[in-house]
Amino acid sequence: MKLFYLSITTLFLLVIEGVATDFLPNYFVEKDWFIIPHWQLTFLILVAIFYDREDTYYSVYLAAPFGLITDIVYTSVLGVHMFVYALIAYAIHGLKKLLHTNFFVAVLLTLLGVGVSDVAFYIIYSFVGESSLLWREYFMIRLLPTLVANLLFLFLLYPIMKNKLVKWSDDRFENSSL
Repeated sequence: MKLFYLSITTLFLLVIEGVATDFLPNYFVEKDWFIIPHWQLTFLILVAIFYDREDTYYSVYLAAPFGLITDIVYTSVLGVHMFVYALIAYAIHGLKKLLHTNFFVAVLLTLLGVGVSDVAFYIIYSFVGESSLLWREYFMIRLLPTLVANLLFLFLLYPIMKNKLVKWSDDRFENSSL
């Protein structure tokens, strides 16, 4: 049942990502900033940190299909989000074994995950001709605003989801060992 909650939450974040930029203040639009919400990735990073155990990979299992759904709904190149989201979730899962799980580690890993994924998207889309921004432009008008916006989203999501993810993890894995 807890996996159902994880899936529904990821699906909900996928849906609201599409309309999130419509609610930005005009100031950001006038500055020509591209703010890309990576909210489901932020949630999947929290799943990797607080839900997954050392031998479970639910964040990766969720990242691949929801990344593919993101590709189908929002992009013209299939498989990019699926691959990058799954790879980032797997990497974060591995990195969390080296670090203590707390707020600062969640912030660090989220910034790392969102940053690496957005740069990967930029490189892939530049390679296939979907993006024509120069590196300097990309860094200033897309990467930095995207990192700041997703960090603000993490500040909203963390207090809501951290304890739920820990509780769901404890419920699932303590009951399954009986």
